[in-house]
Amino acid sequence: MGALELRGVTKSFGKTEVIKGIDLSVRDGEFAVFVGPSGCGKSTLLRMIAGLEDVTSGSVRLDGEDVTGVAPAKRGMAMVFQTYALYPHLTVRDNMSLALRQAGVPRPQVDSDVARASAMLALDPYLDRRPAELSGGQRQRVAIGRAIVRTPKLFLFDEPLSNLDAALRVATRIEIARLHRELGSTMIYVTHDQVEAMTLADRIVVLRAGAVEQVGAPMELYNDPANTFVAGFIGSPKMNFLRGAALGDRADTVGVRPEHLAISRSNGTIQGTVSHVEKLGGETLVYARTEPHGLLTVRLFGEHHFHVDETVFLTPDGARVFRFDTAGQRLR
Repeated sequence: MGALELRGVTKSFGKTEVIKGIDLSVRDGEFAVFVGPSGCGKSTLLRMIAGLEDVTSGSVRLDGEDVTGVAPAKRGMAMVFQTYALYPHLTVRDNMSLALRQAGVPRPQVDSDVARASAMLALDPYLDRRPAELSGGQRQRVAIGRAIVRTPKLFLFDEPLSNLDAALRVATRIEIARLHRELGSTMIYVTHDQVEAMTLADRIVVLRAGAVEQVGAPMELYNDPANTFVAGFIGSPKMNFLRGAALGDRADTVGVRPEHLAISRSNGTIQGTVSHVEKLGGETLVYARTEPHGLLTVRLFGEHHFHVDETVFLTPDGARVFRFDTAGQRLR
């Protein structure tokens, strides 16, 4: 079991409130991702769940039990940090088993638990090495293994891939998704990378300035954003925002995804000038400077040939646009 519930959770540093009355439920066995820009409070919220930060008001409940005042080590949670936090003088085996040995777990059980986690993470060849002898990806796997051997009710990941290179981030992301399927445990994962959020989460929690903007499945947020913040944050490349009045639309702002914006050299709704082209092989991104909408992005699948300073015409797909009022809230 690992169902989490936050009730009216706040956090203040002096007179500054950084977490603003969050109510949230994470279901048993769910993979929930907290996502948002730097400074939005996602890591602070995770540390409050773990017990590493005090809760100013409200409660943290795990499987119905109030753990708000419980020490971190006794909450039944395990946290994987961005910086790995391994003991440099200990071997991989000893790093993974330390918490169990400190808790007085019998040695045969410790060996069995370490062997199980090591096999899951392909760490068997490295058990007698020290962290300095490992790559970044291997160190992160050791940190995850250290969490697995504790068989926690809840796994907490604080931006665990941010120190890895791009290829290793993808590989480790796949590993974490596989582990979630195999373990069936509840996981909460913090990231500022919306691609990680989209590819890992059962549900995404979008945070801004210490408050929850929207909670939902990845494609629910992509296809049905509640406001301009969620619409602009979820999706890569990000959504285009156009001035409604210039389009003769009742909305203050009209949003359109780059893949729903057609481009032509002969005619269309909006005239612009190509300012940059990114040819990525499987897709082509065309950036066009327009008046009065500014820089707009067009996403084309496959190889397409446009040139800087070329005049183009853009047309939004009327069936796939989003409309927002002056406060940035969705008009439905």
